[in-house]
Amino acid sequence: MITTEYVPGAPAWIDLGTSDEAKAAEFYSGVFGWEYRPLDTPGTGVFTCAGRAVAGHVTSRPGSWTVHFAGTSPAAEVRLTDPHGEEFGVWQRPAGLGAVSVPGSLTWLELHSPAPTVSADFYRSLFSWEIRVIPGAPGQFLQPAGTAEGRMFGAIVADSQAFWLPYFEVADVDQVAASVPVLLAPHDLDGVGRIAVLVDPFGARFGVMCSVTS
Repeated sequence: MITTEYVPGAPAWIDLGTSDEAKAAEFYSGVFGWEYRPLDTPGTGVFTCAGRAVAGHVTSRPGSWTVHFAGTSPAAEVRLTDPHGEEFGVWQRPAGLGAVSVPGSLTWLELHSPAPTVSADFYRSLFSWEIRVIPGAPGQFLQPAGTAEGRMFGAIVADSQAFWLPYFEVADVDQVAASVPVLLAPHDLDGVGRIAVLVDPFGARFGVMCSVTS
């Protein structure tokens, strides 16, 4: 699971890129109850849930989510692209998201890739991720190097396009999906929970999940 122990290679932050921060704030307030706090740089801000940071907003790459992973260097944050052109970040700040794996916050990640083995080799060389295969489960599962099995934070799955798909924990998947355009209808996954994949007004895809352990 995703935690707030930001060891190297762990998910540490997530940014939403749109062309209209006011519209984005209104949409995600309706979906998750998030509040929005603009920062000094125009077009940037922080989404909060119950007073804790759960995502950021930027004006780059409108209609997308960008995941940032904890790094080890004291240098400033950087944005990079993987072999399929999908953007991601390396987060160097001492603190990241204020809440994860609780309702209204990031709980899981999927990397969709046209060549999962290539993607796995690339990210493993960069972050030293441990990549696991679970019998009967699709995809390759990811966790930070040297951590216990319970620290799996995501998976690489085969797809025709490359993109990171974030899932946010919610109390009722069906209720959320009833008011948002749906790409993948609510359904149950054995041992995982109930999930759906949705899209915001800017074309950014995201998932919602009610975990069996939540």
